[in-house]
Amino acid sequence: MTGVYKVAEWIMRFSVVNLLWLAFQLPIVFLVLGALFTEGRSIPLLFTLIAILMPFLLFPATAAMFASVRDWIVDREQKSIMQAFLRHYRDNYKVSMKIGFLLTPLWAIMIADVVYLQADHTVLLFAFIVFGVVLYVYTLTVMSVMVHYAIAIRAVLKKALFLTFGSPVLFLGTIGTSFLIIYVSVNGLPFLLLFFTGSMISFITFSLFYRIYQNLTKSGG
Repeated sequence: MTGVYKVAEWIMRFSVVNLLWLAFQLPIVFLVLGALFTEGRSIPLLFTLIAILMPFLLFPATAAMFASVRDWIVDREQKSIMQAFLRHYRDNYKVSMKIGFLLTPLWAIMIADVVYLQADHTVLLFAFIVFGVVLYVYTLTVMSVMVHYAIAIRAVLKKALFLTFGSPVLFLGTIGTSFLIIYVSVNGLPFLLLFFTGSMISFITFSLFYRIYQNLTKSGG
């Protein structure tokens, strides 16, 4: 029964945090769904609205999610999953919003170029896809560094950049697990998007980061 309880507890943790993450960026969720099922002139407007909202909604919600899974990994007690998420959201809001203002333009450029270069410029399309992959890993690493270190934003960005390009394990692990989780979520088990996808990716990403952090600490890095 202890094993069953532990499994149920972890399922609840992942699902509650994932639902909270989506709830705190609900306008963006609706806009993304609208962009997926809309064609024509309204798409640029939807993407513009998403980009405007990202620093205010997506980045703070993602920071709260990463801080929540960090509590689990470092074995920090949580009396309530929801209260912990809300506390992390409040405590990290300003910093994560500022980081969002810095990274959102890069995401907007990448997505716009991929969308508009789909058929005409294969080489440029490939280059922007590679850029998008690197930006994805870098963004998740920024979240891990931000919720773990009490350092300035410039130091967060610098340390995350070093880890993104300096740790093949972190880079390949983040890409490989994210691709697998997203692929299964989209093509096989869509309910994962609602209950597990975001929280599972953040948990695995921070786990990889934390292992590197522990190794650096032991070696004095």
